[in-house]
Amino acid sequence: MNALQKISAAIDRFNDWVGHIVMWLVLAAVLISAGNAIVRKVFDTSSNAWLEIQWYLFAAVFMLGVGYVLLKNAHVRIDFIASKLSKRTNAIIDLIGLVVFTIPLALMLIYLSWPLFYRAFESGEMSANAGGLIRWPVLLLMPVGFAILALQAFSELIKRWAYLVGARREPFTVEHEKTDEELLLEELAAKGELQGQEAAR
Repeated sequence: MNALQKISAAIDRFNDWVGHIVMWLVLAAVLISAGNAIVRKVFDTSSNAWLEIQWYLFAAVFMLGVGYVLLKNAHVRIDFIASKLSKRTNAIIDLIGLVVFTIPLALMLIYLSWPLFYRAFESGEMSANAGGLIRWPVLLLMPVGFAILALQAFSELIKRWAYLVGARREPFTVEHEKTDEELLLEELAAKGELQGQEAAR
């Protein structure tokens, strides 16, 4: 289990690094979009290449950032149900979802999207728009993005399993592990609150 948790930590570090790069791509997309709008209004001209760079950057943010979103547990959940379930139950639901849906879907989409990229790369496929960009870089984002998702899903699977077998304190990624003192304080506070509720009855 220790070896698997080290693999999980390495994947987490990788996706954290990718996530921080993606944040800069958001800024680049905003600056290019603003620049395009200003040039179009002031000089009454435009470029399909610059417009397509915006689309490419948006695709890169979406596809490359998906692993970071899963790492930070920021993906869409049915919170009003999840919040009523125990951590253990949520971990079991996540584990089943990762094994049955997320990982198989990511692998299937890698398999389906790779030929699209490869054909565009071999043929040097260009945009149909005048002055547009070459297509293979944006098509490469699909298999790469789903590979990043599959890797992070594997890391999350390790974390959920480690939690369920008692080898980990939390089923999700936490920004920093709590110290023993912090955990003891939380436990004492919870006991005090429980005793207060019982005394009120």
